[in-house]
Formats: sequence, structure tokens, C-alpha cells
Amino acid sequence: MQQQPPIPRLNTGIPGLNEILYGGLPPGQMYLVEGDPGTGKTTLAMQFIRAGVAAGEKALYITLSEPLTELELSIKSHGWNVDDVPIAEFTPAEASLSPQEQYTVFHPSEVELLSTVQKLTREIDRVRPDRLVIDSLSELRLLADDVMRYRRQLLAFKQFFAGRATTVLLLDDRTTDANDFQLRSIAHGVIRLDKMPRSFGVTRRQLEIVKLRGSAYREGYHDYNIRYGGVVAYPRLVAADHDHPFTAEGITCDIPELDAMFGKGISRGSATLFTGPTGVGKSSIAIKYAHAAARRGDRAIIYSFDEVTRIAKDRARALGMDLQTEIDRGTLSITQIDPAELSPGEFIQQIVDDVEQNDTRVVVIDSLNGFLNSMPGERDLILHLHELLAYLNQKGVTTLLVLTQQGLVGTMHADIDVSYLADTVVLLRYFETQGEIRKVISVLKQRTGAHERSLREIQMGTEGITVGEPLSTFRGVLTGVPDLHDKTASNSE
Repeated sequence: MQQQPPIPRLNTGIPGLNEILYGGLPPGQMYLVEGDPGTGKTTLAMQFIRAGVAAGEKALYITLSEPLTELELSIKSHGWNVDDVPIAEFTPAEASLSPQEQYTVFHPSEVELLSTVQKLTREIDRVRPDRLVIDSLSELRLLADDVMRYRRQLLAFKQFFAGRATTVLLLDDRTTDANDFQLRSIAHGVIRLDKMPRSFGVTRRQLEIVKLRGSAYREGYHDYNIRYGGVVAYPRLVAADHDHPFTAEGITCDIPELDAMFGKGISRGSATLFTGPTGVGKSSIAIKYAHAAARRGDRAIIYSFDEVTRIAKDRARALGMDLQTEIDRGTLSITQIDPAELSPGEFIQQIVDDVEQNDTRVVVIDSLNGFLNSMPGERDLILHLHELLAYLNQKGVTTLLVLTQQGLVGTMHADIDVSYLADTVVLLRYFETQGEIRKVISVLKQRTGAHERSLREIQMGTEGITVGEPLSTFRGVLTGVPDLHDKTASNSE
């Protein structure tokens, strides 16, 4: 069976959006970009025009709403050159305050719409642009003053552009009808921009490709930001697209007793969850593995939600780990995450970029409580995490996750259950004996091979992290108050 040739794609100029569109927009079509005021439609459209100018194409940005001076201020605010966005300003005469411009006999819709459309078409015929932006449709809708007349005019636009090989973006702020499905049906493709205020932190923004006739694209919602330099989109991660062969092996932390608990160390290309109460040493063990990997030359990165970088370095130094030396070598990095300024999509894209660009082999997320609880109301956050872990596993990255449980001794629980996502689950607990609080570590499960099933005492101090022999003389350690079990007496019975 003969395969169809691939559809040519046009670079949108928006980082991440080309990936969502599987290469860009099919050229020579009319597209609708819709979104409420403040979602970044104008910025996105300017980037589209700049990409055309950079490629040597003829481009034109027609404004019907914002004056030229305001658009030029927006261009300069992103550090762009004004000449890279050719703008034609069309202000309907009814917007003028001059008495000579006010009509008294004819309704504005009978005069202004025709006059504006004629100016538009003349300018387009004069420039013959390869890329065109019309900003915005709300002005034409107001001029038409009639739904039928407005839609007929849009159909006329579609006929006008049919033989001109011009790629057109129509911007619509949805100020009159948020669900104009007939408008969507006219366009070849629809890009929808949304913003969702949060109770604390930056506004969350998402985009969706509502439709794209005859072309494949990545469905679903994708986070995006508006920052200095324009709109940046973060494509929804699909782990199946990143299968990568790697050699299966174990990574060690140079503590023989601890490595023995995992068989031959923590398996590469797996996710390990360290869970337990606060202060029991979960983060310290995860950092120990990351530091040991960095010393061997395998790049590691630590994403810290719960403490500042300085405190993390000081705590590691007290346990005999000099993180700064590895940071200076470039084999270790600590990134402090401010979740109030971050969306899940942007955080995941940070990890993906680091793995792809820096060949990172170990990723530590400290902690999942900070990641999940600091983004309340986010939809499908666990699915984000599932795709991230699947991606990292397929890339051969060892992922170390930290999860704090509520309580100190006895029965404990976590607000979220992510243990099923991890390949290995390590439990740390406090227990009391002889009037002293001690710590215990055990490996509850490991999908990647056999593991030690015993419980071992773990200590942390000036000599670093030490792991003792299996606690074979105690019963009920995980209850927090164990009993001393006399094995000799039991055997004699």
C-alpha cells in the first residue's frame, strides 16, 4: 500500500507548540485562536509573524482593536525588534470622537463593516502576505451588528483566502459568545487558550488544539506560560514516545549494608519511594545515592520542594557529603522549586530538558508532598506523575522519590497513595527501646529483583549514615514499641 506524503508544516515560532502540532501548522489555511482577554493571543500571534519574517516570508499583522502604539509597547516588552512585526492599523471610524466621523442617517453596521472590509482586502492584495493575523474578530462582530451578517462575512473571508496560499490566524476574545461553534466550523483549525486563577501563586494557563482538519496532533490540555520572550508551551508528556534502550545495572551508595538490602543496589531505570515520618532520614538517604552517583561521574539532580538549597547542603555536609564539590564539577545540581510559580507541565518539562540535554542519570524529587500538596486543585496530577516516572524509567534514569507520612510512631498514613507507581518501596520508622528513640529501615517491595526482607537499624551522625545488622532479636519494631525476643529461649522450646 502506497503511503501518503507527509503534510508540510509551518513553524509557529512558539516553543513547544510545534511539538504539540507534530511539526507546526499546515500552511495556506485559516485558523482560529480563541481565548479570554489576558490569555496571550496577541503575543502568540506576534511570535507567529516573527517566525515568518525570520524565514524570509511576507507577513502582516492587522489590528482592528489595539492601537499601533500599544502593540509596539508589547513588542518591546518582550525584547523584540518592532520591524520584525509588520503592523497595519485599521481603526473603524465609529471609534473616533470627531463629530464629522459620527453617522446620523445610516446605521454604523451598514457603512463601517463594508468600509473596513474593503480596506482590509485592499491591504492584503497589496502586501500578498504568506502569513496574516487579524486581531480581533470581536471588532468585526460589533460592526456587523447581526449574527447572520457577521458569519456571512467570515465565509466571504474564507473564500477570499482560498486561492492565495496565505496562512491566516483569526484572534477572538470570546467577549460576546463563548461557544460560537459555527465560527469553529469555518476555521481549518482551532487553538483555545484558557487561564485559571489559583488561590495563591501565578495564574495557571492551558492550551488545547480543539481541531485540526486532516492532521494529527497531540490531544488534551497543555500548560503554557507568558514570560519575557513570549509564549512557551509545555507539551503533555507521553512516555511511549521516548523508549530508549539502556544497560540494566544497579547503582550503589557505598554503604555495603544498605546496598545489600536492594540486592545489588537500586536498579537503573526504576523508581524508588522512600516513605516514613518526618525527620527519619528519607531525604538524607536519597541525597546519599545521588551524591555517590555524582562522584562516579553519573550526573544527578535534586529537585527540592521542602527546603532551601543552603540548608540541604549544610545537612549533607554534616553527614560527610560535600555536595558543593560535585556541583562545581557539574555532576550534581540542586534546584529549589517554588510551586507557587510553577505548573505541573512546566516542572515536568524542566526534568525532561535536563535528562535530554545533560544526560542526567539520577533524579531526586524531595518531596512528593511538596509536589502534590503545593498544587491544590490541579487535575490529574497523579497521571502527570505516572507519565513522568514511566518516561524516566524508559530513559534508564534512576528516580528517587521522598514521601512523608503523618504521625511519628505506630499506625501512620499519607494523604496520597503513590506506592503503586514505584518499583521499590523503602519504609523508615522510629521505634523506642531502652528509653531511647531509634530508626529502622526496610525494603517492602522491589519489582526489579530479589531484596532483603529484614529490618535494620539506621543511624545518622557526624560519622555519616550507618546501617546495622538485621534486628533479629526484636518483635513488633514497626509498631514503634517492640518486644525483645529471646531466640535462644524460643529454639529450646
